[in-house]
Amino acid sequence: MSVESVFPALEPLLPRVSKPVQYVGGELNATVKDWDAAAVRWALMYPDAYEVGLPNQGVMILYEVLNEQPDVLAERTYAVWPDLEALMREHGVPQFTVDAHRPVKAFDLLGVSFATELGYTNLLTALDLAGIPLHADERGDDDPVVVAGGHAAFNPEPIAPFVDAAVLGDGEEAVLEITDLVRAWKAEGRPGGRDELLLRLAETGGVYVPRFYDVEYLPDGRIQRVVPNRERVPYRVFKRTTMDLDAWPYPKQPLVPLAESVHERMSVEIFRGCTRGCRFCQAGMITRPVRERSIEGIGAMVQRGLEATGFEEVGLLSLSSADHSEIAEVTKGLADRYEGTNTSLSLPSTRVDAFNIDLANELSRNGRRSGLTFAPEGGSERIRRVINKMVSEQDLIRTVSAAFGAGWRQVKLYFMCGLPTETDDDVLQIAEMAKNVIRAGREVSGRKDIRCTISIGGFVPKPHTPFQWAAQCDPATVDSRLRKLREAVNSDRSLGRNIGMRYHDGQPSLIEGLLSRGDRRVGKVIERVWREGGRFDGWSEHFSYERWVAAAEAELTGLGVSLDWFTTREREELEVLPWDHLDSGLDKEWLWSDWQDALDEREQDDCRWTPCFDCGVCPAMGTDIEVGPTGRTLLPISPVGKGSPVRNPALTPR
Repeated sequence: MSVESVFPALEPLLPRVSKPVQYVGGELNATVKDWDAAAVRWALMYPDAYEVGLPNQGVMILYEVLNEQPDVLAERTYAVWPDLEALMREHGVPQFTVDAHRPVKAFDLLGVSFATELGYTNLLTALDLAGIPLHADERGDDDPVVVAGGHAAFNPEPIAPFVDAAVLGDGEEAVLEITDLVRAWKAEGRPGGRDELLLRLAETGGVYVPRFYDVEYLPDGRIQRVVPNRERVPYRVFKRTTMDLDAWPYPKQPLVPLAESVHERMSVEIFRGCTRGCRFCQAGMITRPVRERSIEGIGAMVQRGLEATGFEEVGLLSLSSADHSEIAEVTKGLADRYEGTNTSLSLPSTRVDAFNIDLANELSRNGRRSGLTFAPEGGSERIRRVINKMVSEQDLIRTVSAAFGAGWRQVKLYFMCGLPTETDDDVLQIAEMAKNVIRAGREVSGRKDIRCTISIGGFVPKPHTPFQWAAQCDPATVDSRLRKLREAVNSDRSLGRNIGMRYHDGQPSLIEGLLSRGDRRVGKVIERVWREGGRFDGWSEHFSYERWVAAAEAELTGLGVSLDWFTTREREELEVLPWDHLDSGLDKEWLWSDWQDALDEREQDDCRWTPCFDCGVCPAMGTDIEVGPTGRTLLPISPVGKGSPVRNPALTPR
């Protein structure tokens, strides 16, 4: 039977909270379907505020893929701010979707996309507000199946007590297969109840159900082994890889936010995966192999998306967008199509060694010329060899000199602090690099108003990377190096006044490290933090380091482990890691070998253009690198569709 909207109870509360528009729904291209006509119903959650969650490509893609199925309904839900949470508890309003304001508890599945581990406490808030038992083993047949996905789900062990299942990798095909299993189970009359449904999901080999795996520990706290406790459950769970991106041109109808969001643009993912081999980069490792979208596929998505949204900026997304084998043809073709309009192009991620002025000029041809952003990641040549970021300072200076000479005035540089084997000197060289950028800019432009901003984040070792064995740097050391860096930047006022510095202190990074490499025992810490008020830990104004430290001490001490044990301890080669039974395709021996190369400061080439290095992904996944060039070009759009930013000259009034 139909599920009633909670909006009549919610609406009187909205004038009493900040940014009430984020809770009302009704965005352009949003979908509301008939509840009774749906056989399977999904609530999709990005566990952060609306302004961060709505632009998320992963949720937007799954929302559209699912709603295209005639008998499937998908709606969205986001984390509510503490002001509304308090009022919802006071007035008995449950966690709701923004599309039709239906209670989340009424859905068959709750899919949660984790881009960062610091969203874990927001999941618990949503479950509790929804009236869904926090612990997966306490849920009944009528409770939604809670499915985790996203990059942070590649080690779901810290949230294993709270999720029913996790999917590793790409979600497009996975959500449809899960939907098929749920549809069939419901049509059969729900045989065997919730347990049988979860078994059916687990036996596919592509859905991880934590309750069907037992973890055994050694006396010193390390894991002895992780084994299935049911006959139908595989020993290892594999990641999902969508190979032909042109067959999945989503989102076709991107959502347009009602409230201000972090990305006010229409985005097209031009390829997935990265083989650059940066050792710190989990995203690059777990999304292998490279799969490019064709130039025609990109052009069609841009045209359709602009017509559907009215956005004036198109972001060409990937982990390193300038590495697309036809990026010059893509950008020139799009710039030609939209010349004379207000439509601008942007590459949110660009490597120094893949950037050139011709590319930059195409990007800025139809729009404003904003600052350029690059990520050297490490300040010294030595530390860049350790992390396999094969960019020299000469490359950077050559690139920014060309940009400043062509009229750019600002550049932003991203770095990390706390990298393995890092010394104070490695960090202090960031200051000298920034000063050299200012010097080069002034010399080639003849101007004094050149700006360089350095942005520094704390390094967090991640699962499924060569640094998964590394000891994380403690916050005191990170903060000390950042103070010394600021002093070095300001030591020469004639240059330092043109250098901005933004950084995150080491404390949130250490907690992220606990959550990224933790095991099931960390679930007790997450729950304690949440019960003591932990919310929105990815936001500095809500994060409390003291709360996390106290919770870790209270919950872990009796188990023989600690916050430091999970973070600042270096692992040994043969230690069983909490995620070893979750197969990202990467060979563990290859990762260890690359970790040793890092310690020896040896670089690894990009396997897209060199012989295979046997990382294991292509044979393990039954896949291969999909790469151009195709030799094709984008044709002009004629005639244009209704709503296009490009006008048909024959129809345009003079």
